[in-house]
Amino acid sequence: MNTSGINRRQFLSLAGATTAVAVGLSILGPAVAVAAEPQAFPPPALPYADNALEPVISARTVSFHYGKHTAAYYANLNKAVVGTRHEKASLADAVREIHVEQGESPLFNNAAQSWNHTFYWEGLTPGGKAMPGKLRDALTGAFGSLDTFQQALTEAAVTQFASGWAWLVQRGDGRLEIAKTSNAMTPIVHGHRPLLTIDVWEHAYYLDYQNRRAEHVKLVIENCLNWEVVASRLA
Repeated sequence: MNTSGINRRQFLSLAGATTAVAVGLSILGPAVAVAAEPQAFPPPALPYADNALEPVISARTVSFHYGKHTAAYYANLNKAVVGTRHEKASLADAVREIHVEQGESPLFNNAAQSWNHTFYWEGLTPGGKAMPGKLRDALTGAFGSLDTFQQALTEAAVTQFASGWAWLVQRGDGRLEIAKTSNAMTPIVHGHRPLLTIDVWEHAYYLDYQNRRAEHVKLVIENCLNWEVVASRLA
């Protein structure tokens, strides 16, 4: 009497069928893989390694700031623009259009923060870069001296209340100015050309400096800014 509920012939038949299915799946695997949905705004790769900005900005901070915060802004934006006219625009144009239509809405916040962060990451470089002469002349002409410019940029970054950004911008008439914005706000919605930004959201520095924002800002300005990129942004 068979008390197992399955005889030898049934077991061998079932085993053979299972093996055939497994082999078939292994053969068909690549062909049946689901392709990732294309994104309207793929997040650009970080232009250096996570640890490249050390000791000023730690690899741990970069991994959270870029790998979590920046990535989340892009992910939220890409989900929200599906089926809208914004998914066909450039990111900068999408930011401007959304601001006109919705003001400082959740969609604007994610679009603007995606743009702001990419602009920020591109303006940093390991060890900094020497300042080209044309930028030096422009800053000296606008602020009187490089020291005065650096003091103004530092003050804007340190005194920005709560989360936000400090900027060097070029106005439509060509004048250079220091500006600061709260939260996700960005100068591009006001017709200005951003040249440089310092991120003063707490996630940009708190793991390394806690509440010492001024120390972080000073070290970033002195050691991590890519002045060649800043100069290339001049009109």
